[in-house]
Amino acid sequence: MPHPPEPSLDEVVAAALRDVPDFPQPGVVFKDITPLLADPVAFARVVEGLADGRRGGVDLVAGVEARGFVVGAALAHAMGVGFVPVRKAGKLPGDTVAATYDLEYGSATIEVHADAVPAGERVVLVDDVLATGGTALAAWDLLERVGADVVGFDCVVELAFLGGRDRLGERPVRALHVVA
Repeated sequence: MPHPPEPSLDEVVAAALRDVPDFPQPGVVFKDITPLLADPVAFARVVEGLADGRRGGVDLVAGVEARGFVVGAALAHAMGVGFVPVRKAGKLPGDTVAATYDLEYGSATIEVHADAVPAGERVVLVDDVLATGGTALAAWDLLERVGADVVGFDCVVELAFLGGRDRLGERPVRALHVVA
């Protein structure tokens, strides 16, 4: 008896997402990836899906706090490259460079170490979700300011209805699952 076809990566991500209504504020439906992270088969598929096409073309992976750390560190390990944390303000010791940006429901500041990226290193920026693009754009610009050649932004889920891809302009964006 033949086996059923394996679900696509898009289907795997969609099946593992959990909608959390009214979080972090009323009217927002939060796309929670923690069920995906708890599923070792789904998480492995996500990491491999993100690594596809990136091996050999990236020197470092940068991940945005906090879920971008989880996905990005796993991706860096799978690709055999280093990891650069993009943190919330005040969390990194030593000399840092900061960027402040607007979110869907407020503003935030992120930082990286001033010496986090050797000049010209090719970096892929990773986060769990692309929403309005504010975090991605701020992190991209921050990485360039410390010397990175940012080659793309990869995410697990894109909330296309919020226009983040448009805000990033001509920057290359890859999403494993797009919510229209």
